[in-house]
Amino acid sequence: MLKFTADHEWLSIEGDVATVGITQHAAEQLGDLVFVDLPDVGAVLEEGGAASTVESVKAASDVYCPLAGEIVAVNEEILADPSLINRAPQGEGWFFKLRLANPDDATALMDEAAYLALVG
Repeated sequence: MLKFTADHEWLSIEGDVATVGITQHAAEQLGDLVFVDLPDVGAVLEEGGAASTVESVKAASDVYCPLAGEIVAVNEEILADPSLINRAPQGEGWFFKLRLANPDDATALMDEAAYLALVG
């Protein structure tokens, strides 16, 4: 199941684990990314809390935790090569995997059609 937030994060949910990253729209708005900071594996985050930071040649921006849960994996590849986020933001440029505290909370997030209408 693919879901989106108004803060331009996407989630690909399988069971109770969501892979999280920023959308193509967000990556385009930020420009060329030069730095990314990821949360620690094992960190427990609240919905809406800052989870990561990205820096581009233009600005720095927070990436928010879309739902409450525990970080179970981070994408080490984007630490070494932040431009991977620009090349494949909704693929290989994912940020972290989150074990959802309550998977049913994902139903409140947007589907792809609603997100595309938002950024339209």
